[in-house]
Amino acid sequence: MSEKTEVTWDGGEVTAIIEGSGPVGVLVAHGAGTDHEHPSIVGIRGGIAGGGHTVMTFNYPYTERGAKSPDRQDRLLECHRAAADHLAGHVDRVFLAGRSMGGRMGTYLAAEGFPTSGLILYAYPLHPAGKPEKLRVSQFPEIEIPMMFFQGTNDALSRMELFDEHIASLPNAEVELLEGAGHGYRGGGWDLESITDRYVRGSLAWIERLSSGTSR
Repeated sequence: MSEKTEVTWDGGEVTAIIEGSGPVGVLVAHGAGTDHEHPSIVGIRGGIAGGGHTVMTFNYPYTERGAKSPDRQDRLLECHRAAADHLAGHVDRVFLAGRSMGGRMGTYLAAEGFPTSGLILYAYPLHPAGKPEKLRVSQFPEIEIPMMFFQGTNDALSRMELFDEHIASLPNAEVELLEGAGHGYRGGGWDLESITDRYVRGSLAWIERLSSGTSR
């Protein structure tokens, strides 16, 4: 069962949905080109909630007002932090999850010290498309909590040799590769349903391993 709610902070208000119950909370942030009602985000929310956890999704301000271009990073982070605080009020501990841009915003919150138990990153955008020299890794030395990456091996926003060098080598990172998958939801033998299912099953398994002390 899902419940619609509002996330408010000094700079605005956005729509959010909380689904499931349990002491572990998972905040799932959407990517730049979608919103929190995208079928994959809805599928992740429902799947992880079905595994016994409290899951919340939310819109960023630009998607709330129907715009295409993301807000400035500081505004995205203000909203993301407010959403994380909102979920934290309902659970004992919080995992920050997100796809592409949403996952990246979660890493910045963790680097700033937000009290999260772990990061779950779907299709992390290591660099802009066609600009592998512009790596998005400066925050990782500040992150000491466990991280789980689900990464396609054909992702145009994450060249594998760079991913191996800068992400897979991190001592607190685990990686599950989606062979042939790109940055989107189709291609390489994958579709939206199969990728979403992989995200859900892998996330639930990792949270369980982390809770039992068997994860890295």
